[in-house]
Amino acid sequence: MELRSLGRTHLKVTAIGLGLAAIGRPAYINLGRQDDLPPGRTLDEMEARAHELLDEAFRLGVRYFDAARSYGLAEQFLSSWLSRRDPLPEPVTCGSKWGYAYVGAWRMDAPVHEVKDHSLATLQRQYRESSELLGEHLQLYEVHSATLESGILENREVLSELLRLSRSGLTIGLSVSGPRQAEVIHRALAVEVDGRNPFSVVQATWNLLETSAGAALGEAHEAGWGVLVKEGLANGRLLVAGEPRLDPLRRVASAHGLGADAIALGAILAQPWADVALSGAVTVGQLRSNTEAATLRISPEEQAPLSQLAQPASEYWSERQALPWS
Repeated sequence: MELRSLGRTHLKVTAIGLGLAAIGRPAYINLGRQDDLPPGRTLDEMEARAHELLDEAFRLGVRYFDAARSYGLAEQFLSSWLSRRDPLPEPVTCGSKWGYAYVGAWRMDAPVHEVKDHSLATLQRQYRESSELLGEHLQLYEVHSATLESGILENREVLSELLRLSRSGLTIGLSVSGPRQAEVIHRALAVEVDGRNPFSVVQATWNLLETSAGAALGEAHEAGWGVLVKEGLANGRLLVAGEPRLDPLRRVASAHGLGADAIALGAILAQPWADVALSGAVTVGQLRSNTEAATLRISPEEQAPLSQLAQPASEYWSERQALPWS
């Protein structure tokens, strides 16, 4: 995969990145995980799987890796892989996020898996924790799931600290989630502290079922921001076998001789504002199929029926909220 700039930042990325949300902790909300991972999901088993995926991703040309403090031990797994492979023959770009903490205690049946806290104290603590694990490899640091309700985009203490970090050379961004993603992006574009906006990257959910943030992501791109796209397969909902509403996706996949996953990720990369589509693969086979999207070209005739798959944002996020951790 060819390297590309992440917006107008100095960071270099590839069209497909590897997200570690589903591999850093035993439970997550992706459909089908029970068939994809070892039944015990011990720490050692999950770290070995993470290293296997990172090895294969690097071999396939992936050069962007995405973690977060709340992804269980994802940062630790990424750190141990980087140490084992040091020195890498080619550089990689790593990003992480702060604002949520993993509290699942490595239990599948944990009543709560993560808790949110966008305070200054949490930013300072979690940045230290991320830096201790990733060191110079930590190049992008994002607010995890910024919302209007949290007040994070009006918190002058936090914004000033983020600006300070950006002046030290760290690229600062935010991830967004939920039916009001577009509103949060618009608000973030207007943030100003000491005459500057600390943000220059946004990570959002966009997929064939949830397209509501598209126009806002286009505005972020026009402003020079880097755009990362998460949940491109709708947590597995775009891959449900036999689901009639997904017939258009399956037809396009069949025409290309590819999996529906590659078509769904290719649809993201067909958007003029998209820099990176994140793979959430937990098997090498899934990863190989996902990366086919990097060279895929979807015609306008194929895009038209795919665009009909989109749901109202409120409906999409209501369904997502009901997904079980498994």
